[in-house]
Amino acid sequence: MQASSPHAPPGHSGQRDPTRFILIGTSHPGNVGATARAMKVMGFSDLVLVRPRFDDVLIQEETVALASGAADILVRARVVDTLAEALDGITYAIGTAMTPRDFGPPTITPREGLAKLATSTPMHRVGFVFGSERYGMANEDVYRCNAVISIPTNPDYGSLNLSQAVQVLAYEWRQALGAFAVQARTPDIDLASGSAVQGALAHWEMALIKLGFLDPAAPKKLLPRLNQLVNRAELRQEEIHILRGIAKAIIDKS
Repeated sequence: MQASSPHAPPGHSGQRDPTRFILIGTSHPGNVGATARAMKVMGFSDLVLVRPRFDDVLIQEETVALASGAADILVRARVVDTLAEALDGITYAIGTAMTPRDFGPPTITPREGLAKLATSTPMHRVGFVFGSERYGMANEDVYRCNAVISIPTNPDYGSLNLSQAVQVLAYEWRQALGAFAVQARTPDIDLASGSAVQGALAHWEMALIKLGFLDPAAPKKLLPRLNQLVNRAELRQEEIHILRGIAKAIIDKS
């Protein structure tokens, strides 16, 4: 899927990336690469791995392949031994896990919770923390977080791949911070003027008379209905040329 052009979102041009994505104990190299890709398309760049299964995961072939053009994220990524190291400099950590039953941080949702967080003053340095694919986050890691976040999913099947969860939260956080502009891929529409529309209708009137479809002595409401039809269609200038070309062909052959 083609993403929109990566112009800086409103209000954040020139500012440092306020976000870090932290993966704990990641076991699949492909998830690291896909995470880098998910981050880059949303304009984030700070990736930290805590005790990944493979020490060389950042340079493995599968990692680089799944990054798909986001190798610069992998080059800058760091590998650390503890979550405490990964959270250094972060002022608001968000865990992607269920809150432990006994006690723990509050639960927020992506749309409402992140929108509120984005307006905080001063701006937080936010860290999204993801557990391993198999075990998720340990309770002691959840306790370090300011909040946990819950992605609303189908209650009968809420299983998200790690990189899918990263993409969802990266998108929602980018929307909260200020979305990228969508770049139009087609030229601006050149709507036909009222006089051009009336000229085409007059041309069609002659063609319909030539065909015997319209009786000029008893036109009734055919032309006004056609007028309403083309008004609803909001015809482009080139479409007017097509209609007049058809009318001319009808007249010439009649």
